Amino acid sequence: MKYRIAGVVLAVIMLAGVFTATAIDSENPTNRIHQHLVARQPDEGCSCDRSELCTHLPLVVIDTGGVEMPGEPIVDENNHAIGYTTTETGEEMVSAKMSVMSDDAHNHHPSDEPDLESDIVIRIRGNSSRFFDKKSYLLRLTGKNGEYRSEEMMGMDPHYEWALHGPYLDKSLIRNYMWYNIAGEIMDYAPNVRFCEVILNGEYQGLYVMTETITNGDDCRVNVSEPIDGTVSTGYVIRLDRGSGTELKNIMTFTNHAIRNLQKLNIQYPRSGSLTAEMADAIEQDFSDFEKSLYSYDYDTDDYGYYLDIDVGSFVEYFIINEFTTNYDAGWLSTYLYKDIRGKYNMVIWDFNSACNNYEKTTVEPHHFEMQQAVWYYMLMKDEYFVKRIISEYRELRRSYLSEEYLLGYIDEVIEYLGPAIERNFEVWGYTFDEFLALSPSERNPEDFDDAVDQLKDFIHDRGDWMDEHIEILLQYSHESKNKKFNH
Repeated sequence: MKYRIAGVVLAVIMLAGVFTATAIDSENPTNRIHQHLVARQPDEGCSCDRSELCTHLPLVVIDTGGVEMPGEPIVDENNHAIGYTTTETGEEMVSAKMSVMSDDAHNHHPSDEPDLESDIVIRIRGNSSRFFDKKSYLLRLTGKNGEYRSEEMMGMDPHYEWALHGPYLDKSLIRNYMWYNIAGEIMDYAPNVRFCEVILNGEYQGLYVMTETITNGDDCRVNVSEPIDGTVSTGYVIRLDRGSGTELKNIMTFTNHAIRNLQKLNIQYPRSGSLTAEMADAIEQDFSDFEKSLYSYDYDTDDYGYYLDIDVGSFVEYFIINEFTTNYDAGWLSTYLYKDIRGKYNMVIWDFNSACNNYEKTTVEPHHFEMQQAVWYYMLMKDEYFVKRIISEYRELRRSYLSEEYLLGYIDEVIEYLGPAIERNFEVWGYTFDEFLALSPSERNPEDFDDAVDQLKDFIHDRGDWMDEHIEILLQYSHESKNKKFNH
C-alpha cells in the first residue's frame, strides 16, 4: 500500500517539477536573496581621490584592541591539533568592537558611519581551516552587560551569532556562497550568506562570506521551538562531526553502538545555557529511537518505517546537492539535522570549501557515487522508493538549478559582481598560487584565479554529464538481491 500512495505523491511531485523547472527568474529569486543579483554593482564611484579602502561590497571592520585572537591550534610533534589558544584569562573568545557598512546605495569606506556597530566576542573557527594563513571567525554580538543581542546583518534576519568564512583553500572564492544559495532555492532552508571585505585591527584581510550559523532564530535559520520551561520538550539541532568540548552536549546514539560510527554526535541547539541533562537524555533517546527503526527489519514498513521520522524530501535533496558537488564530508563531518518538537528530521547543508574536486589530498573523480555509504543513507538507499525519489528529483533539477547553463551563468554573474574585490583579495593572498599548493597531485593546484574558475566550471560540466548518464545505477543499492538479509 505504501508504494501505491508513494507513487501518486511522486507523480504529483514530478508534475510540479515540470511546471517549476523552467520558471527560474534569475533576477527575482523566489526563496532567498542572492546578493549579487540585488546589491550594488561595481562602478567608477571608487575612483575618487581617497587614501582609504573604497568598496561596493559590505565592509566589516573589527578591532580587538591589540589582543591576540584566540583559537589558534596547539599542535603535537606530528602537527596534530591537541587544543586551541585562549586569552590570557583563559577565555575561548575575545571581546572586540565591530562596525559594518552595508548600505547598498553607497560605496563603503572604513571611516563611514556604520550601519551596524556592536560589541562582539570573537575567535578563530574551523577544523583544518584553522591551520590556514587566512583565518575564519565565529562572532557573537553582545550588549553592554555582555548578553547576546540579535541584529540584522547585511540584510539577513536578526541573530546574535555569525560565521565569517575566509575563502583560502577555495581559490575560486565562490563555492560556499554559490552552493549555499542554490541549496537555499532547492531545500526548505540553507544558511544565508553575503560577501564582504574585512579589516582586522587596521589590516585588510580580503574577501569573506558572512554566514548564518545553524541554530534557531525568528523567521530565519532552522525552524525549531525553544525549550519549554520545566520540561524536556524542545526543538533541537544535532551535528555529526568531532563532538563538542562541552561534555553535556555529546550524545551516544544507536549508530555509535551498532555500526561503530567513528564520528561523534553533539547537540548544537539548545545552547549550553538552556540545555539540561534531562533534555540531553531525551534528545539522545529520541534520535536513537529513529536510528533503531531505520536499522531494523521494519525500516520500510507502514508502522515503523523511516519516513515516519524524517522529511524524505529534505534527505533526498541533501543527497543530490552533496553528490552532485562530490562534497563528501557530508554524512561524516559538518553534518547537521534539526527537528521541531512535533516535527520530523530535516537535513541542513554546510561547508562546500572542499567541494567540486577541491579536497586537499585526494582527487575526487566525477565518475562515481559515494553518498550511499554515508551514515543513515546506507539504509535509506535500500528502499527503492527513496532511490527513485532521488533519480526523479535529480532529473528535474537538471532542468533548473542544477542545469549547466544556470550553474555556469551563476559563476560568471558572481565574478562580475565581485569585480575589483577579487584583485584586492589576491593582493594579500596571491602568494598562495605559488606557495600554498594544498591539492595533491600538484598539477591540480590552479595557477591563478582564472584557472581556479575554469577548474570549477570543467568539473561541473563533467560531473553533470556523467550523472545524467549513470544516475539510474543508484537502483542497484535498493535491489532485492542486494538486500535480502534486510528484508523480511
